[in-house]
Amino acid sequence: MVTGIQGDRHPNENSGEVQMTMKIDIDKDVCIGAGQCALAAPKVFTQDDDGFSELLPEPGDALAGPMVGEAARACPVQAITVN
Repeated sequence: MVTGIQGDRHPNENSGEVQMTMKIDIDKDVCIGAGQCALAAPKVFTQDDDGFSELLPEPGDALAGPMVGEAARACPVQAITVN
């Protein structure tokens, strides 16, 4: 099973700035529950009751930070993809 956050390039109506959002996928069939993603980007990733990675429901501005990519690189089985 794959979960994700979908996003697009869109203008911020309040400031007029263009914001970028991204798509994050976690391949639940590959995840081994190492928890490196939750350590690298705790505002975006958590672990479910079985210890497997999942996305937090409201990551907010944390998606724009560099730690999301670091979390994907830290995954020992490359279960996370970021686009």
